[in-house]
This record gives sequence, C-alpha cells and structure tokens, in this order.
Amino acid sequence: MLSLRPTARREAGFTLIELLISVSILGVIAVPLGNVVIGFLRNSNATTGRLAESHDAQISAAYFAQDVSSLGARDWTDTVTPYGYLQSVELAAPATGGLYPCGTASLPNAVIRPAWDDYPNGPNAAPVQTRAAYLVETVSGQQQLHRITCAGSATPVADVVLAHDLVSASATCATSCAGTGAALPRRITLTLTIADPASGAGSSYSVTLTGDRRQS
Repeated sequence: MLSLRPTARREAGFTLIELLISVSILGVIAVPLGNVVIGFLRNSNATTGRLAESHDAQISAAYFAQDVSSLGARDWTDTVTPYGYLQSVELAAPATGGLYPCGTASLPNAVIRPAWDDYPNGPNAAPVQTRAAYLVETVSGQQQLHRITCAGSATPVADVVLAHDLVSASATCATSCAGTGAALPRRITLTLTIADPASGAGSSYSVTLTGDRRQS
C-alpha cells in the first residue's frame, strides 16, 4: 500500500545583505553610464546647432554672391559715357528712403542694399531696376537676416529668411560703397555672427561672405 508523504518545498530568494550589495553595485555602474548618456545628448545638440548655423551661412553666401555679381544700376539718360554706372550700393539705408527704397516704413534699415538692372523680358526690352535689401528683423524674440527684393518700385516681391539666431551683421566694400562709374566697388563683404542656442551658451559662429562684381 502506497503512502503519500508531504514534500518540503525549498524557498529561494535574496537576503537583505545581498540586496544591499546589488543596489550598491548598480549605483556604481549607473553613475558613469548616466554621464556618458548626458554627454552624448549634449554633443548631439551642439552638433545639430552647428549644422543649422552652417546651413544658414551657406544659404546666405549663395544669395549674396549672386546679388553682388549682378551689381550695377546704369544711368540710362547718360548719353555721354554712355550709360555709366550710378551708385549701386547703400549701407544702413532706410526702407522708404535712399536711392533704392525697398519695403515699408516698419522695416529696419538695411545692413546693405545692392542694386542692378535686370532684363526679365529679354535683352531688347526695357531694364527693370532691381534691389535686394539685407536687413535684420526680430521675429518671436529671434533675430533673423532677411533678404527683401524689389523690382522697379519700392514694393517687395520676395522676402527670404537667410539666417536665424543672428547676433550681428555688417557690410563693407573693398573701395567706397558710394562709388559710381568706374569706381563702383568690385568686391563686397558681409560678416555675420550666428549663435544657435543648441550650440551651447557662449558659443557663436562667425562667417564672412564675399561677393565679386562681374559687370564691367
């Protein structure tokens, strides 16, 4: 006759000492691991910020080089020279004033405003005096570099944001920006300082854009 005997069950687990040792070891591992993760995230944000700054600089360079290469508004009433160049560059020019007004009175003065003659209807049609105003506007607390273009009048036909998180912008000419005729400046530089918040406090990106006039 079979008899059933109760089987003793073995209870397994951790003692309090073992648990405390495990927690201590995890703490030792977690601290440096956490520092690595935090460092990675900071470097990732800084890299993203630098890429954003570099992208803005490239966009600004493309537009600026194009505008300076086209520089040269001619005096079509001059039959002596003939058709010599007028002053074609203005610095710190008000939107509704100066030689080549572009924009409304609510806009800040342009850092630089180059002008040239364009031929949208072909070389045999009447030229359209075009100008591009580079100005710094504050939008939602952020300083931005805008390029506002006008064609034939002071009414803007395009407004492009070239750079974000702008700190400063300044322009200079190799010779006098107010030159006319043969003294029209051949080279113009635009210096920008950009500081994307993601790049870190106190970090900024400075770039000097250079444009050369092609018209002779």
